[in-house]
Amino acid sequence: MKKDNNAVIYWLLTGCFMIFIMVVVGGITRLTDSGLSISNYKLITGTVPPIGDAEWQEAFELYKQYPEYQKLHSHFTLEDFKSIYFWEWLHRVIGRSIGLVFIIPFLYFLIKKRLTKKTIKKCLVLLSLGAFQGFLGWYMVKSGLVDMPDVSHFRLAAHLTTAFLTFAATLWVALDLKFPDIKPANKPMKKFIIAGYIVLIIQIVYGAFVAGLKAGLLHNHWPMMNEGKFLHFSALTYEPFYLNLIENPSGIQFIHRTLAYLVVIFTYVIWRKSKSFSLTPEQKLGINALVSLVLLQFILGVFTILLQVPLWLGVAHQIGAFFLLTAMTFALHRFSR
Repeated sequence: MKKDNNAVIYWLLTGCFMIFIMVVVGGITRLTDSGLSISNYKLITGTVPPIGDAEWQEAFELYKQYPEYQKLHSHFTLEDFKSIYFWEWLHRVIGRSIGLVFIIPFLYFLIKKRLTKKTIKKCLVLLSLGAFQGFLGWYMVKSGLVDMPDVSHFRLAAHLTTAFLTFAATLWVALDLKFPDIKPANKPMKKFIIAGYIVLIIQIVYGAFVAGLKAGLLHNHWPMMNEGKFLHFSALTYEPFYLNLIENPSGIQFIHRTLAYLVVIFTYVIWRKSKSFSLTPEQKLGINALVSLVLLQFILGVFTILLQVPLWLGVAHQIGAFFLLTAMTFALHRFSR
């Protein structure tokens, strides 16, 4: 029986799609302040939302015991609570569904001996990443149930970045199976794309910092920050200095803005460098997608700042980052093999 066939590729791509949906719903959950609406974790019974007035009231009373209700949402009615509960519940259900989508077909393919040893090892890594992602979600929510009604932006960044990397790793394994022929890598291009990839990952981390600290609500001007300053004085007010790089909302927004220029510059360099080589159709596709998506993402970022992060634009900006990482992963794969 043929191993690593199209069924395995479709399975992995289905996982990629579901991770994408989870990230989109996670973005909506964050932007609607819904992430702390469910303050307990029940792996099985938590899949079913409250049914009937008594269960809804019980869930609402539990929510009232924590800082978000006490400090921000004390005016909430039960109907208000239901509206934020929905997004967090949906986010968790999708996460559980992804686990089933990965585990059940994996076991099937394993029993049917449809996977090579190499692919089995890769899939075990993917399963580990998925499990770790679930742990980080719980760990993130836990940080918002103590004193302040916000999750740690560090834990949010870890949770979001791990989701992006899990998607990228899953896509990479699918691409390995889609393009099994190994050819010499284009080392010069590979180096440039790896450098761009690293900058993009750092940018995604800082995007999560911006989201976690609501730094997008500051300095809603472009290309300058407030008062016509490229670097506003408020970005340098924390002591010691390094805190401006990881905890100062103003400083973090400045870094996120600056990294956006770097991502564009790296993409331009990659595009220019590619002109020196004879490219395969897949390589051309990767480069063209990269250029188009980085421009779109930059524009979305500018308008997200100018319009003070409306829900639809904040989600669109996160989706743009996801597609950009997809293009970067595809391009890196095609120039690596």
